[in-house]
Amino acid sequence: MNKLIFRKLSIDIFIFFILSSIALTTIIWVIQGVNLLDIVSEQGHAIKVYFIYTILNVPKIFSKLLIFTYFLTLFVILNRYEENNEILVFWTNGIKKISFINFLGKLSLIFVIMQLILNLYIVPFTQNLGQQYLKSSSIEFFPKLLQEKKFSNLMKDLTIFVEKYESNGELKGIYIKEKISDYENKIIIANSGKLLRNENGFKFKLSDGKITNINNKDSVNIAFKETIYELSEFNFKSRKEKKLNETKSNLLFSCLEKYLKDRKDEKLRCGRENSFLLKDIYEEILKRFINPIYIIILSLLTSLVIFKPKINIFQNYFKFSLFITGFVLIIFSELSYKLIYFSIYTELLYIMLPILLIILFYFFILVKTNFKFKNL
Repeated sequence: MNKLIFRKLSIDIFIFFILSSIALTTIIWVIQGVNLLDIVSEQGHAIKVYFIYTILNVPKIFSKLLIFTYFLTLFVILNRYEENNEILVFWTNGIKKISFINFLGKLSLIFVIMQLILNLYIVPFTQNLGQQYLKSSSIEFFPKLLQEKKFSNLMKDLTIFVEKYESNGELKGIYIKEKISDYENKIIIANSGKLLRNENGFKFKLSDGKITNINNKDSVNIAFKETIYELSEFNFKSRKEKKLNETKSNLLFSCLEKYLKDRKDEKLRCGRENSFLLKDIYEEILKRFINPIYIIILSLLTSLVIFKPKINIFQNYFKFSLFITGFVLIIFSELSYKLIYFSIYTELLYIMLPILLIILFYFFILVKTNFKFKNL
């Protein structure tokens, strides 16, 4: 009978968690999708590229919301059980409160493992995959991004100006400025031209103009009747560098293992391409590992609903206090990594704090029952 009661509680928790996760993740995904529309409007990628890229952001959104969603799920479900007197089923069937609390703690381990898998493997993989896909995608809407009598900076180190853009694709009054280095620029002026596309991307076919190479010492002018100017060699404004949250966990661990003594160094970097500061690597590893443990603490905190005050006037205040405490704890879990920079003691405190809070919770339960284990 007890197994059936706990099974029903588990099912209610999982159903509410799934539904609330879908709702919250979808809302954030839509909001973020609106902010990412510049992938199409400014960078010229196709709608398909935009859609796939935003889909690959879903695991990251879900991972960020998981700890709050689980806390919200427990808070709502346990309050519903308490308000409908369903919680009495546990006590009338001989289930002790400490067994109820321990069950929620054990159940939270599933979500801790889920969060660890997301943090360590799925999120870095999908974030890196999304960025790689964006970088390798062609610029489908590039012709539509060229506007008459406006300077366009669609690509790095390249500025394009078109006096007139005919409906048949013909261009009039073309100005192109290419930054070759900090000390050298190339300027191309053409009376007319056309934007063409091949398997490598886009190119300009220019007519009746001149090319001017300018450096610190002098300038060289070359007139042309017709020339081809390739655009496929240029980097569009999509980001090329890999971010820390897109990096595989095993690479971060190898860096930290190699430079463990210098883990908080603010100048030392690890890696050749896409190198990162050691202190940033250390922060990222701690956040991927330590933050999920707070799910257990939130689970235990929410279970205090069963110790509601007997006086009705204080019950709502008690529930509100629990919710605010949980919310503050979630924020603290996201920001507490800064403690590692104060001293070795605060660093150890940060690492051990989740375990200490769990021990403190059970000590509080013992105090509340006057250390009478039979009352638990």
